[in-house]
Amino acid sequence: MRITPIAVPAALAALLLLTACDSAGGDGDGDGKRESTACSVDTVSMEVGPASVAPAAGDTGEVPVVLTNQSAACTLDGFPKATLVGVSDSATFGVPPAEGAKAQKLTLAKGESASFTLTYERGTRGNGAFNAENLQVELPGDSSGPGVRSFRWTYGPVAHDGQGGHKISVGAYQQAGD
Repeated sequence: MRITPIAVPAALAALLLLTACDSAGGDGDGDGKRESTACSVDTVSMEVGPASVAPAAGDTGEVPVVLTNQSAACTLDGFPKATLVGVSDSATFGVPPAEGAKAQKLTLAKGESASFTLTYERGTRGNGAFNAENLQVELPGDSSGPGVRSFRWTYGPVAHDGQGGHKISVGAYQQAGD
């Protein structure tokens, strides 16, 4: 009979211990990893290029963007928001995700990197092509304010797709490095 009173408190202590572990920042999957906040343009460095530039109209080019986390662990969940800005700043074009691309959730520890790629077809000026001057990048879930980084677009005009859009897309985030 002495064993029963001791076993019940031990079971209760184990249950409380398991509950305490989950409420201390678990991600709800039971794997013990701590949740992280969304990555912010304030806490990551970004580098555009070097690009594989489309040399002539009709050619395809790729522009990689690498993000490196400079702070506490953060998460990239979804697609980056990429916008091309034209000469007058009033003309903009939101870049859609690449056809068939699947967004993935990546958690970056301090110093870790991820990348995504813009793939475009070079157009001819004045032929419905978008004459971009800047590329603006926003991160999904960034609540740090405007959260936009702007980079000079030096890769030529982006071809018109004949359906009201342009021939450019953004790929999913990929883990970079090791």
